[in-house]
Amino acid sequence: MPPRIAVNLVRRPSPWSLAALLALSLACVPEQRFADLGDFTLENGEIIRGCRVGYRTSGELDAARSNAVLLTPWMMGTSREVLRQVTSGTLLDPSGIYAIAVDAFGNGVSSSPSNGEGQRGSAFPRFSMRDVVEGQYQLLTRVLGVSHLKAVIGTSAGGMQAFQWATSHPQFLDSAIAIAGSPRSSLADRQRWSGWTDEVRRDPAWKRAARSLQRGAPRDAFRQLIIDPDDFDRQAGAMAALDVSAPFGGSMQRAVAAVRARLLVVVPERDDAVDPAPALEFARLARAEVLVLDGRCGHRAPACERGAVQGAVARFLRNGQGEAPR
Repeated sequence: MPPRIAVNLVRRPSPWSLAALLALSLACVPEQRFADLGDFTLENGEIIRGCRVGYRTSGELDAARSNAVLLTPWMMGTSREVLRQVTSGTLLDPSGIYAIAVDAFGNGVSSSPSNGEGQRGSAFPRFSMRDVVEGQYQLLTRVLGVSHLKAVIGTSAGGMQAFQWATSHPQFLDSAIAIAGSPRSSLADRQRWSGWTDEVRRDPAWKRAARSLQRGAPRDAFRQLIIDPDDFDRQAGAMAALDVSAPFGGSMQRAVAAVRARLLVVVPERDDAVDPAPALEFARLARAEVLVLDGRCGHRAPACERGAVQGAVARFLRNGQGEAPR
């Protein structure tokens, strides 16, 4: 059986302290960069014209080209926010790694309905999580000269991308860490995310932001003020269509059999945004290391229990040093 660790919830900080921390955390991060990928063909046959992928990096690629860590974003997350988890040391120790944080399609920074040249709004093609990962792969190999990853780490939709990486490019990475993510959307997930999309289209931004503040989620409140409904729709659609087993005839066992990376799967026990059951099933089949968070913060458990997640990530990466992918 894979190792399972239960942890207790730490005291929840106030909304005002979270807001202050957010402002400080975004103050200093490496500059925004863009990779031009040309016309990017999606798996559904549609094309993102003049495709651009945003990214930020921290550290240097070592002589052996063995220290690159890819950080994948949560829904509507940006490379600025994601990379700050490294430069601030709140997710992993930045020393000795070349950290690469990406902006996923549809987040308003990389190619999105809100900025697509000649493909704005509803004209922007629908993309999949597999397309998001393929864009990252092209960024790494064609632009940054990275031919192998020490690890892929992501939270929420970023955790979904970590599962996708492990199955789409199994020889490319040594380790994958999926935090509050899923390898396959459940019916409950799809219904929930469809409701969120309807809410974003229906309710004014200020009203959505007020509800987030009432829930004690100032980061989400700020995000609600700047979300583009078409961007949100495309990212929610990619999450809803997620199924890493699809190329394997729908068999999760066959998908797991393709994985060569070491896996750490972190799930909130009572996640109110992403069903943890598919991730736990994937972890069981892969004999992966599992960290079960207390879950009283729901999907925000990785932030509420940051110390537990940080410790598990550090131990997992440390224990994997020198090991070849299986």
